[in-house]
Amino acid sequence: MYAQLRETASELAGVLWREHTVYRERGGGVVIRGEHVRRWISLAPTGGKDQALLRAGRLLDGGTTAPARTEVVVDLTAPVSELATVCRRMLAEVAAAAEPAGPAAGPSRAGRPRREPKTPEAPKAPKARSRHTGAGSWVVLVLVGIAVAAWAYTVFGSPGY
Repeated sequence: MYAQLRETASELAGVLWREHTVYRERGGGVVIRGEHVRRWISLAPTGGKDQALLRAGRLLDGGTTAPARTEVVVDLTAPVSELATVCRRMLAEVAAAAEPAGPAAGPSRAGRPRREPKTPEAPKAPKARSRHTGAGSWVVLVLVGIAVAAWAYTVFGSPGY
């Protein structure tokens, strides 16, 4: 099965990209990397005769691969041109998923630049409480001290009178 996958992947890589790398992955499949387009395609055995799992994803900074965005089971007996059509569709889906959604940049009708939509922020973790005494606590402590001093003065009277 590996020989059939390797042969199909080599033909497919030649149709899709001029610059590509074809190599074997751990699970027995074949990966086609297009560094210049920052995308990858893999063909993996599915257990069925003459069938393969075709997956597509993008390459991240540093050359690592992102998880597959799309996958489909294809028939390896189909002509390479049909497989290339399926791959192009999948690569277009990967490219569309990689681009941020929203209005195109540029001036609006009023001549003002468009405002970028706000991206939802992750919920913030509660602030860690400081171990130092805050200003409000100092005010309470001073008032309690004054109250204790006034009570002691009334109970024990004024000294020296």
